Amino acid sequence: MKWSQIRRMAISLPLAMLAAIAMVAINEVGYQRSNQALEAMAHTQSTRNAINQLMQNMLDAETGLRGYLLTSDERYLEPYNKAVTSINGDMDQLRELFIDEPDDLTIFSPLSRQVSRKTAEMELSLRLFREGNEEAWRFVMFTDMGKQNMDAIRSYTRQLTESSDARAEAKRSDVENALWLSRLGIATVTVIGLLAFYMYLRQTHTLEDVYKREQKIQSEERSRLEDLVRERTATLTELANHLQQVREDERGHLARELHDELGSLLTAAKLDVARLKSRIDMTVPEVADRIMHLTETLNSGIALKRRIIEDLRPSSLSNLGLTTSLEILTREFAQRSNIEVESSLEQVELPDATQLTVYRIVQESLTNIGKYASASRVVVSVHNYPTYVAVQIQDNGNGFDMHSVRPNSHGLAGMRHRVEAAGGRLTVTSALGDGTTISAVIPTAQSSIAA
Repeated sequence: MKWSQIRRMAISLPLAMLAAIAMVAINEVGYQRSNQALEAMAHTQSTRNAINQLMQNMLDAETGLRGYLLTSDERYLEPYNKAVTSINGDMDQLRELFIDEPDDLTIFSPLSRQVSRKTAEMELSLRLFREGNEEAWRFVMFTDMGKQNMDAIRSYTRQLTESSDARAEAKRSDVENALWLSRLGIATVTVIGLLAFYMYLRQTHTLEDVYKREQKIQSEERSRLEDLVRERTATLTELANHLQQVREDERGHLARELHDELGSLLTAAKLDVARLKSRIDMTVPEVADRIMHLTETLNSGIALKRRIIEDLRPSSLSNLGLTTSLEILTREFAQRSNIEVESSLEQVELPDATQLTVYRIVQESLTNIGKYASASRVVVSVHNYPTYVAVQIQDNGNGFDMHSVRPNSHGLAGMRHRVEAAGGRLTVTSALGDGTTISAVIPTAQSSIAA
């Protein structure tokens, strides 16, 4: 980047910051003054309301008292008593409104005295009336003292209202000044902003070219890395599939070796024991027990050999089919683990490799359940759909936290790889205390070819 571009950037940035700071300062000043004006207006309105309420209560009290004195009707005392009760509250409210205004307090003090005199006059008239002193209460009632008090009260309230209005007018003038200052400030900020924007536009074209070049370089590098990742992923997938196939081939070879070599040895040993039984005296208890124990041991060895061979390479899968093999697998698992296993297995037509994948998923899942789940019931289901096969193994065991599964959990990783190698998808759902569900969706041969 050229030195002139750097210099323009160094100038435009402070200008933009200056414009932003000036705008914030102008707005803050306008806000403060407007807020003060609103408070003054609210104070003025509260003052007017309180003064009007006071005058209304004074008139209600005077009217109610006069009606009672002239008619002796107790109903007129109700507005009088209510108004007299409210007058004290009105005076307290006014005192709170003027507590921070010394000038208004100098007017409020004589107002308070006049209100007290007026209320005292009305109380005196009422007391004299109730005592039967008609001449006295008529004198108090019809004298000019009450009118003078009310005139004084009106005068003082008018002065308080005018004082509050003057303060509100002064605040309104402050708002006008603030608005004028805001207009001037906004105009100044606009000029500064336009200048900064002009300087920014001059450097935008160059920055855009630099950005496009960088984006092109990044895009080319990203494409190269993506191609490399795809190539490595394909290589690793091919290697993993090859290793998986090698593993199955080794297991098949080992199963054949065990069947041919170990099987023949155990069978020969069992035949030798049968020959010995015909040549020795079986009536001797110790000899009979030894021969029986040896026979049982050979039978157990043969059964173990058969179970190991079936685990390595299930012969039932090629001889009896997937459904029968899974029935045998689940039944033997239930017998060994004392766990109730419910099977829902539909007949499916799958290639040999896919059948082995389904078998291994169920086998690995049952092995994990027997080791870790502490389950009492397992449901194994295989359902055939037009384009895919759905396999599900569900238990009611302890479950586990999905977030705590280690990346090197080879059991789940192996099952997922088997399913993905067959073009399917494996899903594991589990929660602590809610059991575990392993679901696999594997396409059939037709859908795989179509895809």
